Amino acid sequence: MIVSHKHKFIFLKTKKTAGTAIEAAISQLCGSDDVITPYREASEQERKGLGPQNYRIEHPLKPKRSLWRRVMRRPERYYHPTVGYYEHMPWSLVRAYVGEDVWKDYYKFAFDRNPWPSFARFMSSRRRAYVDNHEIYMRDGALVVDFLGRYESLEEDLNAALAAAGVKQRIDVPKVNVTPNKDRARDYRSYYSDELRDLVARWYAPEIKLLRYEF
Repeated sequence: MIVSHKHKFIFLKTKKTAGTAIEAAISQLCGSDDVITPYREASEQERKGLGPQNYRIEHPLKPKRSLWRRVMRRPERYYHPTVGYYEHMPWSLVRAYVGEDVWKDYYKFAFDRNPWPSFARFMSSRRRAYVDNHEIYMRDGALVVDFLGRYESLEEDLNAALAAAGVKQRIDVPKVNVTPNKDRARDYRSYYSDELRDLVARWYAPEIKLLRYEF
């Protein structure tokens, strides 16, 4: 996720929505005081601008590392909440860290995707689906961000969000952290029984309603 004090915007990074590519693109807009969270090292070389910075903080709400991790000298990963700002943190924690004035004043945006194609990819690789993206940018069924873009129109929506935040520069989104898919030609609907289709509809009901996705 990124907090740009330079341009007064906050990007909330959701899961499996090309968030790393978005970060790689908008890092080039950031200044030295902005917050940029790290992601896995293999993708860091794809950034076009500044690297991870200002993400380690001290705050009363920041979780402490457990005693056993410290005793066992377990490494502190980039995605651990104990570092401070981290990549998939929820809006409520971001608001707490930046403060109410910044949260209200800055332009906030996030992205999501059609849950049925997304879940089909998880099924094909036997991975468990994430069902909590809406918790990153919604509260009690309502948006807390100013703009929710679609993965399917990623670059267009990202530039629309940046323009609304006052950024005049248009940016390109690189292909970063892409998961190989050997079965792209297969229609995602073929993965589904009626029961599984309805299950995904229930799991992802907030996103489906907001972005008007259809099976």
